[in-house]
Amino acid sequence: MSPTSPEEPVTETLDVSHEEFRRGLSAGRFRLIVNPDKARKFVRHRLFLIAFTLPLAGIGAALALSGHPWVGLALVVSGVVLHRLVTTHAPRILLYLATQDGRIYREAIEYEILEVRLAP
Repeated sequence: MSPTSPEEPVTETLDVSHEEFRRGLSAGRFRLIVNPDKARKFVRHRLFLIAFTLPLAGIGAALALSGHPWVGLALVVSGVVLHRLVTTHAPRILLYLATQDGRIYREAIEYEILEVRLAP
């Protein structure tokens, strides 16, 4: 099938304002396409994830080596689990952040992380 075949409906990316996006999303007028790889990088950067998880794991390792192995292990595991959870759910987190803040919405559109299209 060619990309311009008549059987395939071509939907274009829309350029809508943040308020229209919020209203249309709750009404079901838009379909969103999120690039998961770019969303992971964006959300990790936006939430300063490394700034939280690295010190948490470092303090945990120091506690484990200084005689408190269970507390240290709990902190290391907490840091790893937090990083994995945020990375796994990055598209959902991005969608939440985009609905709450217009600047994040614009950045996600500009960096081609998020595409807004009309719902079929």
